[in-house]
Amino acid sequence: MAQRLATEFVKARLLLPESQMSNFILHLQDPRVRYRVRVLDGGSREILLEDESGEEVSLPFDRHRNLFVCELSFRLVNPRLTHLIRRLFVAFKGDGMIRRIYPDFVMIDFYADGLVRRIIELTGSASRLVFEHRDQLPELEYLFASTDIEQEIERIRARADRLLDKRRIATDIAEIAWIDGELHKAARRLFQLEA
Repeated sequence: MAQRLATEFVKARLLLPESQMSNFILHLQDPRVRYRVRVLDGGSREILLEDESGEEVSLPFDRHRNLFVCELSFRLVNPRLTHLIRRLFVAFKGDGMIRRIYPDFVMIDFYADGLVRRIIELTGSASRLVFEHRDQLPELEYLFASTDIEQEIERIRARADRLLDKRRIATDIAEIAWIDGELHKAARRLFQLEA
């Protein structure tokens, strides 16, 4: 497996209601990462994180009424600090782009509401879509609400009833054979639809 060289948070954003700020601080608990919280003018906060290797990052939370907004754009090399930031990003439903840089390629993760929505791999001059989240709920709701199959079953049953009525009064052997063939097709199709 390729060794990650760095992780870049590009135009990433966290929105926290004031009530979640203390919960955010609780999520910073890691024995190998130290943190300091500075309260700035107007109630804004700056959280400084430093790992055991000395790499540090600043998370500036600007206060807008009862909401804290953190705009992130930085590069991290240490996996422990990167993992902590990603955990926070997911737990507090961050939006933005994260670039994972490897020796021969770059993986770009697009997040919305803390969930990965798309992953693209960049290698040399080529790019490849690795993953894309599709909202399948509307499609499933449509299929659930669709009555096309039930309508087709009703049509086949009505046709089979007419064919049975014809067969009851038919006297020609060729006509009876044709009706039996049509009834066989109808029975087979009904079995497929009802399965």
